[in-house]
Amino acid sequence: MHLFRKGVRPVPSFHALAAVCAAALIAVACGGGADQAAVTAGAAPDTLLPAPAESLLAQDPAGASIKRGMALLVATKDSLPTHVGNELHCTSCHLGKGRKPFGIPLVGVANRYPAEWDRTGTTVTLEERVNDCFRRGLNGKPIDAASAEMRDIVAYMTWLSKELPKGPHAGLGVDSVPLIAADTVRGKTQFSLYCSRCHGADGLGGKNLGVQNPGPPLWGKGSFTIASGMARQRIIAAFVHHHMPFDAPGFVADSIANDVAGFVLSRPRPDFPGKENDWPKGNAPDDVRYVTKAKAAAKQ
Repeated sequence: MHLFRKGVRPVPSFHALAAVCAAALIAVACGGGADQAAVTAGAAPDTLLPAPAESLLAQDPAGASIKRGMALLVATKDSLPTHVGNELHCTSCHLGKGRKPFGIPLVGVANRYPAEWDRTGTTVTLEERVNDCFRRGLNGKPIDAASAEMRDIVAYMTWLSKELPKGPHAGLGVDSVPLIAADTVRGKTQFSLYCSRCHGADGLGGKNLGVQNPGPPLWGKGSFTIASGMARQRIIAAFVHHHMPFDAPGFVADSIANDVAGFVLSRPRPDFPGKENDWPKGNAPDDVRYVTKAKAAAKQ
């Protein structure tokens, strides 16, 4: 579900942005993680969607399962190495342990499944959606739906949604920004100026950069596949607009966010066999970067 932005403050000039990011460079702090109608671009890094307090988790088997599920999402590759084929973990995309507004949050997700899904043209369960992320986002292998690990992950996601009031909430899903033709040359320059300090000049991750919370790989074999939800320009542009840089979020204009997204997606990344079968009803979004059978047939 994509929600349109509300209350976005004016974007400062390029020079103002440069000043902010220059100060951020000195700080070398890349990490980050109420009525959510107040959530806007540039919200404080610690702003989170409403969810139960971790400190109030019961000291019982149910509480232990929730904690294990949280740990699996935070340290996915270390915890499930045979199921992760790249250098990402679940919270590389689901920010703030799944509670960051517009950071592809997990709050509320458990309440929406089973659900119809356009990408498969079928009704899918929450477990199937989790495994789709393992296969596409983590370039890995699915988990047994009946395993303890899957039960723990689902328990955490269900617990996150436990106290979500009924009705619409801003900040769920990922924001929607205008899809603008990307200038990848400008995007490369912007990436070098503002992104490389956390993600590496080569985009392969910042674990060796000495920053507090290094950014994950954005392309190459350590990153998400071409068929991941993150491999869409509109998704990355919204992510960049709201959350990048993490220590100065909300200052990147839509056009620059699209340029950066276009550049990132122009770089090589893992393929995903079977991607041509996605969106079997022919309704693939216009920023999907591969040809589906249904879309090809519609053009004939």
